[in-house]
Amino acid sequence: MSNSADSPGAGSSPVRGRFRPVRVLTAAVFALAGLIFFTSFNTAKGTNIRTDASLLKLSDLIHERSHKNGELGESNAALQDDVEALAERDDGSTKAEDDKLAALERNAGTQKLTGEAISVTLNDAPPDATAKLPGYPEPQPDYLVIHQQDLQAVVNALWQSGAKGIKVMDQRLISTSAVRCVGNTLILQGRVYSPPYKITAVGDPEKMQQALAASAAIQNYMVYVNVYGLGWKVTEDGTVTLPGYSGTVDLQYAKPVE
Repeated sequence: MSNSADSPGAGSSPVRGRFRPVRVLTAAVFALAGLIFFTSFNTAKGTNIRTDASLLKLSDLIHERSHKNGELGESNAALQDDVEALAERDDGSTKAEDDKLAALERNAGTQKLTGEAISVTLNDAPPDATAKLPGYPEPQPDYLVIHQQDLQAVVNALWQSGAKGIKVMDQRLISTSAVRCVGNTLILQGRVYSPPYKITAVGDPEKMQQALAASAAIQNYMVYVNVYGLGWKVTEDGTVTLPGYSGTVDLQYAKPVE
């Protein structure tokens, strides 16, 4: 028999109104659990909230935004052509001023550019690739994909060769363009691309190919091409017309010096 003061004993009356913290805490826990169950049911509406296909995956959202950015870019390019056509009717400028403006636009990459071109295509290696040459370790996953520095090495070598203009995938590069990779995808000016990656440059084909061959970063990349099967292809395209850059030219992070 318990000797607790709460238990009724001989010669004493039972205590009925004593406060019990444990009982109150238990009731609060059950009430909170009920609220959570109700909220979960109201959110799911009878669906599996872990695997419901109607929920948009992050990758789907990125590709959707990339597609939308592409459409906006095309619309912006069309509007830019209309604005330029209207401005050329009678802007009050002299021929010398018009020629100077046209030269600035060509240098800025906002106008189409036609000339002799080469293309460089980079691609991931097969996922089941093995070392093709003796003395090299079996590849880690990192060895089999194109990295940001690989694309940057090609672009830098082409600029150093005196290329007049460069296009990566379907977008013209300008001075503020940044070639960035996230995972195994390329993000360029608000749009997302998957390999293979194609870089096209207008300039002297012989000088551009010499610059590619002389680049130390590309020489390192070629080791992975020969050992693990990363993709590398250089072609002479003949006469090509690069599109003009049609995106915004406003600086978003840097500010001009006043």
